[in-house]
Amino acid sequence: MKFIDEAKIYVKAGDGGNGVASFRREKYIPLGGPDGGDGGRGGSVYLIADRNINTLVEYRYTRKFLAPRGENGRGADCYGAAGGDIILRAPVGTVVYDANSGAQLADLPHDGMKVLLAKGGKGGLGNLHFKSSVNRAPRRCTPGEAGEEFDLRLELRVLADVGLLGLPNAGKSTFIRAVSAAKPKVADYPFTTLHPNLGVVRVDENRSFVIADVPGLIEGAADGAGLGIRFLKHLQRTRVLLHLVDLAPFDPEAKPVEESLAIVHELEKYDPELAAKPRWLLVNKLDLIPEEERAGRVAAFLSAYRAASGFDGHCFPIVAISGEGCREVIFRLMEALEKLSSSLANAQSDP
Repeated sequence: MKFIDEAKIYVKAGDGGNGVASFRREKYIPLGGPDGGDGGRGGSVYLIADRNINTLVEYRYTRKFLAPRGENGRGADCYGAAGGDIILRAPVGTVVYDANSGAQLADLPHDGMKVLLAKGGKGGLGNLHFKSSVNRAPRRCTPGEAGEEFDLRLELRVLADVGLLGLPNAGKSTFIRAVSAAKPKVADYPFTTLHPNLGVVRVDENRSFVIADVPGLIEGAADGAGLGIRFLKHLQRTRVLLHLVDLAPFDPEAKPVEESLAIVHELEKYDPELAAKPRWLLVNKLDLIPEEERAGRVAAFLSAYRAASGFDGHCFPIVAISGEGCREVIFRLMEALEKLSSSLANAQSDP
């Protein structure tokens, strides 16, 4: 199934049915009086988060959703039937925007959350409502209200605890394969990852977290270079970022420090809040460096990187293809995530 994380749709709630002006007409009952019923309510359009759906592909071709209108009222005090509601389903993590103004209308981060996209119009009033002691034969009735209509943009942001970022071919997909059951494509050319991949990392029987791998960034991604930054939204819900660095690139003229700084710069241009998240460095592909040179190369990189960026986070040397050093990373990540969860719970419990 093709991964679709954005969609534009048009929703139109049903109009309310019209009220009716009617009078009771029965044999032997003169001057029966008004008996016009109200129109029915128009159908509304709702959106529900469903954990069994993981893409917006069903909205790629079906883009118009029109709820039925309410029935008109009838005589003999008969009210019109209400129009049926339309229930749309979307993946957990979907955000709804007004396509014209760009304003965020709803966020569905939890399974089963339900939001109203367009409210159906109220039914019109029949002449039964307008009778009085001085107006015993009202001929007045009202039309139904129009249902709401909107052009909407749906945007999926995957739910993950940890996000991977780095240059193409830095080893992100290899790392997620090493620590989880996810099997993203791995090859010796850049941009093998074309859409986000999620993996569940099980530390032990009762402790686990979700890790997200997104397509690699390159310098100029914010201006559309490479695959751009359209996939970075999938990291906005993460709590920790892992920045993978290829310390043994194929290009002998490559400069890992400058390229790593360029990735951070693209992150800051996209969203300063995302760039401010806790970020750890994973120095990868040490197996391509002679064993006696590894410690010196890692220390030199880290010293230069910290001097240029002021980075003071964790740094782990790993070999993702063999899993060397990966277990320590996931144990440390689990501890950090548990501390973050505990801090958040304490902050919410304080008055």
